[in-house]
Amino acid sequence: MDSLQLLLEGFATALQPQYLLFAFVGVLLGTAVGVLPGIGPAMTVALLLPLTYTLDVTSAIIMFAGIYYGGMYGGSTTSILLNTPGESASIVTAMEGNKMARMGRATAALATAAIGSFIAGTIATALLTLFAPFIADFAVTLGPADYFALMVVAFLTVGALLGSSPVRGIVSLSIGLFLGLVGTDTLTGQARFTFGIPNLGDGIDVVIVAVGLFAVGEALYVGSRLRNGRLPIIPVSGSWRTWMKRSDWKRSWKPWLRGTAIGFPIGSIPAGGADVATFLSYATEKRLAKDPYRRQFGKGAIEGVAGPEAANNAAAAGVLVPLLTLGLPTTATAAIIISAFQTYGIRPGPLLFDSQPALVWALIASLYIGNVVLIILNLPLVGMWAKVLRIPRPYLYAGILVFAGLGAYAANFTVFDVGMLLLLGLIGFFMRRHGYPVSPMVVGAILGPMAEEQLRKAMAISQGDPVFLVQSPGSITIYSVMVVLIGLGLWLKRRQARFEAALPDIDTATIRTVDAEIAERLGER
Repeated sequence: MDSLQLLLEGFATALQPQYLLFAFVGVLLGTAVGVLPGIGPAMTVALLLPLTYTLDVTSAIIMFAGIYYGGMYGGSTTSILLNTPGESASIVTAMEGNKMARMGRATAALATAAIGSFIAGTIATALLTLFAPFIADFAVTLGPADYFALMVVAFLTVGALLGSSPVRGIVSLSIGLFLGLVGTDTLTGQARFTFGIPNLGDGIDVVIVAVGLFAVGEALYVGSRLRNGRLPIIPVSGSWRTWMKRSDWKRSWKPWLRGTAIGFPIGSIPAGGADVATFLSYATEKRLAKDPYRRQFGKGAIEGVAGPEAANNAAAAGVLVPLLTLGLPTTATAAIIISAFQTYGIRPGPLLFDSQPALVWALIASLYIGNVVLIILNLPLVGMWAKVLRIPRPYLYAGILVFAGLGAYAANFTVFDVGMLLLLGLIGFFMRRHGYPVSPMVVGAILGPMAEEQLRKAMAISQGDPVFLVQSPGSITIYSVMVVLIGLGLWLKRRQARFEAALPDIDTATIRTVDAEIAERLGER
């Protein structure tokens, strides 16, 4: 059966009233949490993951897709109205969008971000629909050694490219790999690294790891740097139908398409993530702009919002290509999505399209629907999101801690999990404080057991010969591609760093650690 027919069947499922409701609720919750200052998409997804536990698998995955897309978009509102990006991918939006808002053009900045996100997300989902089945068919032919090579690629690229320091990224990844080994050896039945604690016999739940590192660790770190003060929120006025003038449409449509073309391929490969895509899009728009529009860059150019926001959302859809077809997360948010699948005993990868075709195509169809719901929610209701931004920060982060604790307890209904959540939150706090990225740690904890399984299969086939791991054409190709990807990613990161250094009004510390931006704006008043 061809992909188009499968997609139509997916729409037949996703358009059922109950699934439409779950898609709407997911987008609403994802946007509501993602719009809060200092909360990026990874934290949004980790925090809301426990809400899907009581649902059937199709409802849960459709709702989770809505949370994912809503969380990805929510940061643009915060960046434009508060000049406080929730993640590094929103920094350019904060710079140009907030300048537009200060000139009384907040509505135009919000509109071009919403429409660009819709266009980029729709085109990128269409590309996902087109390419994913072919990649999955190819991936079925890979053997254990090839899959282990893919895991190594994910480990090294994520460890080297997520964060400002490759060495610290690898250290964080190593801690995550250790967490993934805790539990009972599936072959020998022996306990590993449990320290005699029976509760660790089944390992550490990846949901606890994700929520602890992202939600609790982030809340503790940001809360430790907050003092009294209010953020100056720029008001939003006027009807959304009149937000964009004809000249705004003329200046935005090409950046939307170029941002999509840049964001989707970068999101599909482990080459630095959405933040690299947004900076490349911004640099491209600045280079292609003609006077007098070029002189507006750094002072509130609408192209500087339209292009990067499109690139950000296209990269978000691109991340789903390796995740669904190979089971490889290239971002922290993708790693949490894998944990959502694992909660229902589903393993993303090439066999997913054959073993769970109805679920996969319902998920892809829900992405199209989520894009429509997203723009319907964010254009007319942006005034409501602006009011959400007025929640006092102490109440906000106290609520995050309470909600994270309830979610951890709901995972297995044991107090031990709440204690483990606190311990992992403290680890996340100290890692942030000393400049270690937490994303590689989550990826390591989730992919570690998978890599071990493939390594043991390969060793069993080769009777313990390690040369077998690099003998097949597939593994040789994968390792060669890995070298290219790491080189490309490091080059892009260096280019991004040079570009960041030239940005006006935003210092390097702010770009590298968004939490420092929040602390500076809240605490030093």
